[in-house]
Amino acid sequence: GSQRAGQPQRSGWAAHDGAFTGDGRMSSTAHILVVEDDAAIADMLTNYLHMHGYATTVCANGLDAVALARQLQPALVVLDLMLPGQDGIAVCTQVRAFSSVPIIMVTARVDEIDRLLGLDTGADDYVCKPFSPREVVARIKALLRRAQPADAAAPSEVLRFGRLEIDIGERSARIAGRPCELTGHQFDLLVVLAQSPGRVLSRDRIMDALKGHPMDAFDRSIDVHISRIRAAIEDDPKAPRRVLTVRGAGYVFAKKQDGDG
Repeated sequence: GSQRAGQPQRSGWAAHDGAFTGDGRMSSTAHILVVEDDAAIADMLTNYLHMHGYATTVCANGLDAVALARQLQPALVVLDLMLPGQDGIAVCTQVRAFSSVPIIMVTARVDEIDRLLGLDTGADDYVCKPFSPREVVARIKALLRRAQPADAAAPSEVLRFGRLEIDIGERSARIAGRPCELTGHQFDLLVVLAQSPGRVLSRDRIMDALKGHPMDAFDRSIDVHISRIRAAIEDDPKAPRRVLTVRGAGYVFAKKQDGDG
């Protein structure tokens, strides 16, 4: 299991548990940062992660979590909402200032998920305690698959709409060359819309296009994610010209943008 860090010199976090290379760097094993102050939950989850070949670091408070995310550059962060030092929302906001690492937020109350979805936390997914470690690992695998860069040998597909460029291979979007800040889930949602320009897509159709993603927490939040996408790609998010709402029907991605043909 994971080494826990109760020792003061560890500042409440545990050492890596996984393979190292000869020069002290982590091996290619995906490294998960688990930010959780309940030792029993952290041990259960890290043991399950080790069984599935992941290396882990456990951090027990919000103040250390940001520094560790910067220092370790993990493949993914599992982040509890209620933490000593500072809460998960503050941690997520600070990590997002320097990293697009996938983040799964964990909360003890299902009704809290609705509140979190209304905040611009920057998390990619949410799970509610008590959770099955199997479910969390499935969500981790799905997020890591989406975060993997495309094969460099494969030609990159770029969708262009006026000043907006969506590079599917690089999983990035730019407005006039400026990067758009989108989570992995929001990028996938943008691609679904942009691949059917001019067609109205219902929420059910969008959900179907995104099937296979860890979507439980997102079922009722497509509108929230659309608003975040608009904030990233629209000149005026309150008067969108790229992603349009068709009342009672869904959303449509405009075929013509910025006066292009």
